[in-house]
Amino acid sequence: MNTHSRGFTVIELLFIVVILGAASVLFFIQRSNVEVAARDNVRKTSINALYYSLEEVFFKEQGYYPQTIEETTLRSVDPALLADPAGVKINEANSDYRYEPVNCTDAKCKAYTLRATLENEDDFVKTSRNN
Repeated sequence: MNTHSRGFTVIELLFIVVILGAASVLFFIQRSNVEVAARDNVRKTSINALYYSLEEVFFKEQGYYPQTIEETTLRSVDPALLADPAGVKINEANSDYRYEPVNCTDAKCKAYTLRATLENEDDFVKTSRNN
């Protein structure tokens, strides 16, 4: 007589459930980290694009920096880059992006600081070349 039954024991099933649970927790933690890093990269890319537009286009044409930046000021930049990943435009309340003009007279500024608040790192900051 064969008394050996086929199938899994309760302990084996519990072990499998625990392993699957731990794997799913790790997956969701890593997924969150990847999403945060992606949003931070979008912020850095936008600030770099604004910076190069200010330096290579606006300043070269005008000889000064603007007091504010918007679609009409920086025509060489995709307007979507003026808003953070949440869709909040630069310098609006709760925006991750800030443009801080320095030493302005009649809306013509001598310098500026561009800043993006990142989720995983310190602020990403670019300052004007021509101080």
